[in-house]
Amino acid sequence: MNRLQGKVALITGAARGLGLAIARRFVEEGAHVIVNDVDEVAAEKAAAPLGGVGIGADVSNSAAVRRMFATVAKRFGRLDVLVNNAGISGVENDPELRSKFRDKQLQQAAELAAGGPIRTHLDAAVEVTDEAWHRMIAVHLDGTFFCSREALVLMNPQLSGSIINMGSIMGTAGGAGAVAYCAAKAGILGFTRSLAREVVTRNIRVNAIAPGWIDTDMTAFLDQLKAIIEASTPMHRLGEPDDIAWAAVYLASEEAKFVTGQVLSPNGGWHMSQ
Repeated sequence: MNRLQGKVALITGAARGLGLAIARRFVEEGAHVIVNDVDEVAAEKAAAPLGGVGIGADVSNSAAVRRMFATVAKRFGRLDVLVNNAGISGVENDPELRSKFRDKQLQQAAELAAGGPIRTHLDAAVEVTDEAWHRMIAVHLDGTFFCSREALVLMNPQLSGSIINMGSIMGTAGGAGAVAYCAAKAGILGFTRSLAREVVTRNIRVNAIAPGWIDTDMTAFLDQLKAIIEASTPMHRLGEPDDIAWAAVYLASEEAKFVTGQVLSPNGGWHMSQ
């Protein structure tokens, strides 16, 4: 308890899922939280029981991000922790695309288990549209940059702060059928290391979390694929949102005062090299 006592923390994409789990743990540890979501009503609803502030903003829009941080500055006058959690899977609003991705993966696994040959191919790289590619990069990579840039306007004069970027095992190990997502997450990890070296002179730490397969709304559509994922994970289960939330608490706290430019990856052993 009290590991984040009195700290002001902004978590993007925090109306649900990993972001909300992080916000809850931050509050339990004494932080004042600002819950961001692209849906302002959802942000305010999530923030209310936490005694926090909800702000609606699309992190891929630099002007909207600037307005959000102006609100934070006016309300709190400082910012101690930024968690760049907002993200998309790219198939949220497309049931047909979700089914296609899942079914092709299952069919390919069945062909492999039968000894081959592999006749089912994912073809995501040739089928992804310009619009889908740019939206993925915009939300994940642009959003992380826009929010970090504005956070530093507040953190630099303080000579302190912690920025936590949400990567993924897909940004380190890669993943078939998700080239845009993997590229965006890999970019975030490179951005994290570069920024960590730049701002360390002001005692600002920048780290990343690279979650493994976590049981959230984003992975619900995987259905039968979850059994295959669990079987290939040494801990034989998917992670829980709290597995990521506690990692964020650690990186935001003074316990991690000698940690910067690092990638912490709670993934049950699915990928063991960061």
